[in-house]
Amino acid sequence: MGGTCTLGRMNEWPEGWSDDNPGPRYGRGSTGAQPDGARVMRQVRRGGPAVPPGQGAYGRPGGRRPEAPQYGVPQQPSYVDGGYTDGYADDGYGYDSGYNTGQVYGRPGADGPGGPAGPGEGRIRGPRPAPNWGRRFKWTVITLVTALVVTSVATYFWADSKLHRDVDLSKVIDRPATGKGTNYLIVGSDSRAGLSSADKKKLHTGSAEGKRTDSMMILHVGDNGDTLISLPRDSNVTIPQFRGSESGKLKGPLGQNKLNAAYAYDGPTLLVRTIEYNTGLHIDHYVEIGFAGFANIVDAVGGVEMTIDQPFKDKWSGADFKAGKQKLNGDQALAFVRTRHAFAASDLQRTKNQQKFLSALAHQVATPATVLNPFKFYPTMSAGLDSLVVDKDMSLWNLASMFWAMKGVSGGDGKSMNMPVSGSTGGNLVWDKAKVKTLVDELKNDEKVTVSGN
Repeated sequence: MGGTCTLGRMNEWPEGWSDDNPGPRYGRGSTGAQPDGARVMRQVRRGGPAVPPGQGAYGRPGGRRPEAPQYGVPQQPSYVDGGYTDGYADDGYGYDSGYNTGQVYGRPGADGPGGPAGPGEGRIRGPRPAPNWGRRFKWTVITLVTALVVTSVATYFWADSKLHRDVDLSKVIDRPATGKGTNYLIVGSDSRAGLSSADKKKLHTGSAEGKRTDSMMILHVGDNGDTLISLPRDSNVTIPQFRGSESGKLKGPLGQNKLNAAYAYDGPTLLVRTIEYNTGLHIDHYVEIGFAGFANIVDAVGGVEMTIDQPFKDKWSGADFKAGKQKLNGDQALAFVRTRHAFAASDLQRTKNQQKFLSALAHQVATPATVLNPFKFYPTMSAGLDSLVVDKDMSLWNLASMFWAMKGVSGGDGKSMNMPVSGSTGGNLVWDKAKVKTLVDELKNDEKVTVSGN
């Protein structure tokens, strides 16, 4: 009896193993040709009945699944009375849902090697969201604008720190009233500071001590056109009483002399005082550049292209030019603006050449090829700012306005001229007083200039 019982129980094993039942063994020892139905083999059902009220997804109150080993390996099912007792088949998904989808360990998000609990590879990921191009564009623009602002601010403070604000115009006495617009006094000195013997020979500067003014120009920047006026260095003027730039004591007057003698006596402040006294025009800002600085700026910008009307040579300045369009380097540019012995009207022709070249230089500096190229822009700025001596009130905005106005003059938006001359005395040029008065009145009132120069 006990043996029969045992044999009967053996026929109830899931594979129906029995020596007396050699047929196909599906389910609980069935000898039929087909496997048992889904009622028995609920692990292959694609879906289950709805979860009864109050019962969770796993057939338990609250839906808490039985504890699983690490990495979510499912608890092995037990067959009791022909079916599962752990509620897996009643969770609404079915045990086989993973086998049909290729997700071996259950539905997306379930614990298991492909789910949050383990590092498996069976989890199916949804499609990646499309890139948010609008947001990317916005942040790209914000990043670029921020970088531009930071770079601009840093460049401004770097450039501002390089200016040599050595001239104190508050020491100039008895100044005329300020007019409309802004007047810059631009001076090219023959300072040889910082030049070696080889440099002096190369640039044909000679070795004279001290400093003199090789060129002097007044640039008026206003609303009715910009005007560039050259002051011949051999102009016959009165050097009035002045306050010494070093001693602070009143000196002079020094009487009739060449204009460039004022600079030689007491530097920039006496030169400004002399120009204001003889013209009645208020000078707002002062800018000076020496030989070496001038050549360095030209080389930094890559040379300046210009057209020379007629060929000329000058052994004193080193000039040797053919007529026509050509690009001048720093050495050649310095020779061009200093040459006077090659011309009959030496001083007047030299001032015209200086105006022509400085306007071309300003135009070259302001081109996109220079401004937008950091490998050219920063060396040019550095060479220029290192070479300039300006007044204490000069800002970078003033300096930029000056260069922009010079560019405008070269482009035909303004006027360039020499100071009107009526004759000469003792080799010095005498200004035409009537024309000078009209010119100064027009500049003071920021009116269009009608006076012509020599």
